[in-house]
Order: sequence, then structure tokens, then C-alpha cells
Amino acid sequence: MIRYENLKKVNEATVPNFKKVFSSFWNSGSYILGKHLKTFEHNFASFLNSKYAVGVNSGYDALFLSLKCLNLPKNSEVIMSSCSYIAALNAVLANNLKPVLVEPDINTYTIDPNKIEKKITKKSKAILITHLYGRSCQMDQIINIKKKYKLFLIEDCAQSHGSRYKNKFTGTFGEFGCFSFYPTKNLGGLGDGGIVTTNQKKFFKNLNYLRNYGFKKKNFTEIIGFNSRLDDFQAAFLNKKLKKLNSMNKHKIKLAKIYDKHLTDKVVKPAPSENGENVYHIYPIRYKNRKNLINYLKRNKIEVSCHYPVAPHKQNSLKKIINKSFLISEEIHKSVISLPISFSHSEKDIRLVCKIINKFV
Repeated sequence: MIRYENLKKVNEATVPNFKKVFSSFWNSGSYILGKHLKTFEHNFASFLNSKYAVGVNSGYDALFLSLKCLNLPKNSEVIMSSCSYIAALNAVLANNLKPVLVEPDINTYTIDPNKIEKKITKKSKAILITHLYGRSCQMDQIINIKKKYKLFLIEDCAQSHGSRYKNKFTGTFGEFGCFSFYPTKNLGGLGDGGIVTTNQKKFFKNLNYLRNYGFKKKNFTEIIGFNSRLDDFQAAFLNKKLKKLNSMNKHKIKLAKIYDKHLTDKVVKPAPSENGENVYHIYPIRYKNRKNLINYLKRNKIEVSCHYPVAPHKQNSLKKIINKSFLISEEIHKSVISLPISFSHSEKDIRLVCKIINKFV
């Protein structure tokens, strides 16, 4: 049986070192906003060459609080991809902002920069991009548009830990970089967690207030805040795992090259990454008869997943809010299959997956 993911195996190398740190964490008696969080925030920011990082409760909260930090007028328009996880759309709507969807590039699955300008109006205030599946968006065009129309830029980096565009890390191009530490991410924790990176001190300060009820000093608030803090337990674990992120990413890239070489062209494989490094949070293929292929793989003891089976705007919760069709996004979502590509998998595993898929198609 080749499982899609084996988190126990992924985290085995980190746990021994974490156990040593856990004693220090336990004995400190400081479990919220303590030294382990401060250390991780510093180290994560340094890893990305960002000035600041603020640990929060989840990847969704990272997006929500970043938008909240901008204090945009109600119903301001936020331009974003129609091909993403629903968290990004929910964060926009929860801030009383209007999502304006742009189709992705059918080859990269990330937002098509050639289609952004057509959606810009006087109400446009920000662009929220998603570096989907581990691949960076095409940042040159996006940055030019941001500057031309004086828009804020929020990067959804939940799937792109360590990914680059022309040697610059995702999460460092805009006002905010929003990361998730959900356990299956390339840098995954032992529960929920997230972080926001920024290079602007004013945003750094406001994020610290917003994540902790709005306190500017203990028990005194001047703004409405929230309870969204990355706890020291997760921070201590992530700080140890961060040291292994480069090696984990390199392993996944190596496995992706096996897929690229040995997997039949009768399935649609990821396009080559021209200007950036794809860290392959997932390895997505597309196949028209998805259900038949998934069932065949299941019979052959290969576990796969779908990221994601339904386009966000097609969810029942959003149908009335976004009553439009986005055919490219819908095509991707109805045909995509995520193949095993974890730090827990061996090259032998991936060759076997290729062999079984090739036999079917």
C-alpha cells in the first residue's frame, strides 16, 4: 500500500530533537506568546529574507488578519484567482470585501496575469494571489500591475513554503505573505498554525495587536482584535522542522522529476517551472475520467487525493454570492488528481505509481 501521506514518517526525523526542546518548553510555564514563538518568528523571517513574521492560529487567519490590517472600505474589490482553496475567498468575504475572480493559466494553475487588468475598477484595492500546489505565480507582471494601479498585494503561500520566483522567496513580494502550517504542508506542524510575513513595521505592529484581542499593552485595547496566536508548542516544533525544509523540498523535487520522466503523456502533467522553483506541495495531474483512474489506483493499493474536487465559486455556500462561470478553473477542479509526493515516499514508490497509471491509460 502506497499511502498518499504518512505524517508519522514525515515527522520522525524532527521528533527526537523536539523532545529535547519540549522539556524546556514545559518547564518554562510560558505557553502563549513566549520565547519559542519569538525564536520561530525570527528564524522564519530570516529564512525568507523578510523583515518580520507574526505567528497566528492558521493559514486562514493569516489571510483574514492581513486583509483586516489594511482597513479597506466596505465592498472594496479584491482581485483573486478562481482556482484556489476556499480559505482565500472566505477571508475576503469575512472582511466585507468583494472578491473579483480571474481565471488561472491552464498550464500553471496560478492566476493568469494577462487577465488581471481587465478586472480592475475604481473600487479595486488589492490583489490576492495564490501560489498554488507549490508553484510561484508569474510575479514580474503582477508587480507591474500592483505598482501601476497602486494596489496592495497579499500572497497566499499556504502551499509554497520555500518556493522562489527568480531567486526571491514567495511571501516577500507584497505587503503580506500568508503561510499555513497545517500538518500536510511542506512545513507542517502537529496541528493548526500559520504566520504572516511583512517588510513594513506598521503592519508588523498592527498584526501583533490584531492577533491578541487588540492589546497594545496588557489589558488595554484601542482597536478591535481577535484571538489568533500561534502557540509555543507548535512554534517549538516548527522551529526544529524549519531546519529540514530545504532537504524536504529537494526530496519532493527529485520525486517530481521521476513523474515528469516516467509518467505517460496521456495524463496532463505539471508544466515546467520557468522562472521559479516549484516545491511540489502536491504533484497534480489532470485526467478526464478521474473517477475511473482513482478507483483503479485504489484497487492497486495506491492512495491519491484531489486538490480540490469543487471550484470555490461552485461551493453551495458561495453560489449565490458568485453567480458566474469560470470555465478554466472548473475544468481544472473537475479533472485534477494529486499523486503521492511526500517526504515519506521513496523513488521506488513513485516509479511504481507511474507504472500502474501507465498501464491503466
